[in-house]
Amino acid sequence: MPKTIYSFLLLFFCFGCNKETVDPTPTETIYFPPLTGTIWETKSIASLGWKQPAVQPLLDYLELKHTKGFIILVNGRIVMENYFNGHSGTTNWYWASAGKTLTSTLTGIAQQEGILNINNKVSQYIGTGWTSETLAQENLITCKNLLTMTSGIEDIANGDDVSSANLQYKADAETRWAYHNVYVKLQDVIAQASGQSWNTYFNTKLRDKIGMDGVWFQSGNNSVYGSTTRSMARFGLLMYNKGKWNNTVILNETYFREATSTSQNINLSYGYLWWLNGKSSYLLPQPQLTIPGSIIPTAPNDMFMALGKNDQKIYVIPSKKMVIIRMGDAADNVNLALSDFDETLWEKISALYL
Repeated sequence: MPKTIYSFLLLFFCFGCNKETVDPTPTETIYFPPLTGTIWETKSIASLGWKQPAVQPLLDYLELKHTKGFIILVNGRIVMENYFNGHSGTTNWYWASAGKTLTSTLTGIAQQEGILNINNKVSQYIGTGWTSETLAQENLITCKNLLTMTSGIEDIANGDDVSSANLQYKADAETRWAYHNVYVKLQDVIAQASGQSWNTYFNTKLRDKIGMDGVWFQSGNNSVYGSTTRSMARFGLLMYNKGKWNNTVILNETYFREATSTSQNINLSYGYLWWLNGKSSYLLPQPQLTIPGSIIPTAPNDMFMALGKNDQKIYVIPSKKMVIIRMGDAADNVNLALSDFDETLWEKISALYL
């Protein structure tokens, strides 16, 4: 082969390779809706290559199971947004224990501002005597223990009452995992550390910065958050983007990673008030029984979750670029954070794209 032709072919071949390398298909950026107004970009089922016939069975199941609001985001864009049973996009609904993750997030924000340290004991911020334990027992309890449900406080006998008389010793801190409403003491810690009311600090540092609506209200002994379904989706989107809203850091990534990773060696499926899918075992809120396997076997293993009574759900799935919100009444009678509803729901969600 003549040298000139060989050189031309080699140049052509290399040019083709370089073109493929330097001109890849653009990666879609994460979308963030404006802080005010109702504009929110959408993305169609067809554009994702999802299966349209799987949509109606999912919607039928959601309505059958007493759902009120349901949203799927992909890379921040709304793919599905549906309301049922008299609910609408402007109606507020309670988050129940899914709102624990709001307290976790505010704790991280307060720590990055240098006004608290989660490794410090709770009594350093709100004084001693906040429990009925001995001083030595109480001083073992750190803010991190409240984040990880390892305070050792009696979790069944006195229900959700967090008055000092009802916060009684069960075990030393860090030796026992038990789901308990005592985490709300972190709201008192933050109020004392910041010199502001909990509501003011929450609104200023989180709610208003990502365009959420909603309010905190008292329900029995609980401090509960209520908002629209889209506001819950905004928070899920923030956590999907590792604590950043657009280019603004709301929660630093170090704390985010700690919060959404195994936080202790007793319940591997629990972070800082976040549930974690795909671990080798988990504990349910009440029984002291380690159950082998993933919490929701039908869902992606990298999913982390905010779960609340009567099936309030925030699912964040990094590998699928998805955030999924479910608000409503209990799918099957009254239940706590976890139920069989999750497994069947995920079978129907997965049918959209598998």
